Amino acid sequence: MHYVSVENLSKTYADKPLFDNISFNVNEGDKIALVALNGSGKSTLLKILTGQEIPDEGKVWIHKDVKVVLLDQDPYLNDERTILENIFSYDHPVVNALKRYESLTDADAQPDPVVLAEAIQEMDNLNAWHYDSTVKQILGKLNIHHLDQKVNTLSGGQKKRIALAKVLIDMDFEHRHTLLILDEPTNHLDVGMIEWLEHYLTQDKLTLILVTHDRYFLDAICTEILELDQTQLYRTKGNYEKFLESKSIRQEQDAASIDKARNRYRKELEWMRKQPKARTTKSKAREDAFYDWEARAKKKIQDAQLELQVKMTRLGGKIIELKKLYKSFGEKVILSGFDYTFKKGERVGVVGVNGAGKSTFINMLLGKEPADSGKINVGDTVVFGDFSQEGLTFKEDKRVIEFVKDIAEFFPLADGTKVSAAQFLERFLFTPQKQFTYISKLSGGEKKRLQLLSILFRNPNFLILDEPTNDLDLPTLDILEDFLLEYPGCIIIVSHDRYFMDKIVDHLFVFEGNGVVRDFPGNYSQYRDVAKAEQKAITQEVNPVASAHETEVKTEKTPQAASTKLSYKEKRELEQLNADIPKLEAEKAELETAMSEAGGDFQKIQSMGDRIAAILNELEEKEMRWLELSERQ
Repeated sequence: MHYVSVENLSKTYADKPLFDNISFNVNEGDKIALVALNGSGKSTLLKILTGQEIPDEGKVWIHKDVKVVLLDQDPYLNDERTILENIFSYDHPVVNALKRYESLTDADAQPDPVVLAEAIQEMDNLNAWHYDSTVKQILGKLNIHHLDQKVNTLSGGQKKRIALAKVLIDMDFEHRHTLLILDEPTNHLDVGMIEWLEHYLTQDKLTLILVTHDRYFLDAICTEILELDQTQLYRTKGNYEKFLESKSIRQEQDAASIDKARNRYRKELEWMRKQPKARTTKSKAREDAFYDWEARAKKKIQDAQLELQVKMTRLGGKIIELKKLYKSFGEKVILSGFDYTFKKGERVGVVGVNGAGKSTFINMLLGKEPADSGKINVGDTVVFGDFSQEGLTFKEDKRVIEFVKDIAEFFPLADGTKVSAAQFLERFLFTPQKQFTYISKLSGGEKKRLQLLSILFRNPNFLILDEPTNDLDLPTLDILEDFLLEYPGCIIIVSHDRYFMDKIVDHLFVFEGNGVVRDFPGNYSQYRDVAKAEQKAITQEVNPVASAHETEVKTEKTPQAASTKLSYKEKRELEQLNADIPKLEAEKAELETAMSEAGGDFQKIQSMGDRIAAILNELEEKEMRWLELSERQ
């Protein structure tokens, strides 16, 4: 089914052309990544597709049966309403029944049995139990609870998760044909949530346009990439690596074409100078062609590269010593006797679920948060560079160049030279025109780039990066990664971007909860492999019979990892999965029907609801394994 047609679309913003005469189509099942430098018009294009912005020229056609659902980079929520009211914000009988039932069965609720029975009866009458199981899965996986809380009491990360839940529930509710548009959906999600979302978005008929900085996430979901580059749109089938290859070939071809045009232009220029004033029809046509050659010859290939060559303050022998650190908030323990001594050149990743205390730990290192007891000894030569999630602090009427000059007029570089504030800004991809833009008018990614600039010119030798990849475009991330790999100082990174962590860090501080911090010697993917193996071992201890088959399969699989063919036991496992998955789906359907017939028996309904949640988790695991095995058949 044809979902969307975009024809000859053009848009200029504040005298800057964002895209010019671009066209593309979206069909059912397409999963498209949109890639561009920050400020190139990605978010504007998405808003045009949803009708929030109007193009200067061109047309957008959307099939009448298709609903477009957008998760904006900065989603709007009503701060004065509760979580529940924001998620179920539209008026529909089933939605109203779900909202009422969820409010009565929330963790904080103490419902009147009569009122609860009425809500259950209403769910029965509307056959709403299927939607309730979907809602419970989404809210549970995104760790959204206490639905009666007002949104204005929540953090920015909690609000983003609520907005994501709202979009996913809206997509699933009564809309067979939905174009889902997600702008940086992984911001503020922990890795478990990101992996669940990956699986959720790989549904066959789900149609998606995605903007993300997370390359593992992009490659797991998307099958083609659209790039906005210098007002033009380029389409590549395949993953991000294939896109980079295609872009490199395109740039080489453009360079060769320009060289050819320059040679022809020199010949035509000589002819133009020799021509008499009176021209024939034939020479007039050649004259017109000359101006085309001139335009081609003077075209520039702008492959903007962020240049990070800052000078680093010398780091002494003593860096940071942490001795017997304790930290708690009430009954919640963050650190319990933590000891560590940092060495020169360390690259440490900090990981753990949201709320485990990662940001508190960072704030303690920076002196923003006191320890309950213990000592933090910071060396005299340590100069922190704090890249925080809070972003820039600036006056609304401050221009980019003014913001930088307020810090310093000149900046020392690694080679011993100095550059002016304007020159330094150009190295960070801020053109002379962009330098006089008000900071409030910059895109989210451009503000992040300016924040990075303001930190690096202070010559820090100990970088603390708290979610540095959020809102940065992929080309800028590639350069930042290369810079960090060569950076001689110490680095601490708090990030849920698995690719970024894998590339940069040497070891991890894993916040496991209850004050336990594990020092893991490896990158994030290695840690996840170990953690999954440990979890399987625990499962086997609890239920050895159910785990025996999985252990046997794993033993068979390990020595044959390089083989693309399935072993005999893997074939048997695939056959078993083909039998198990339909049974689980049938059981789920039977339970949903039984829930609708259970009347006012709340305990029975609750028990069946818990079983449905367990089935959904089991289906997710089995479907992931089925996909893995079926791809190797």
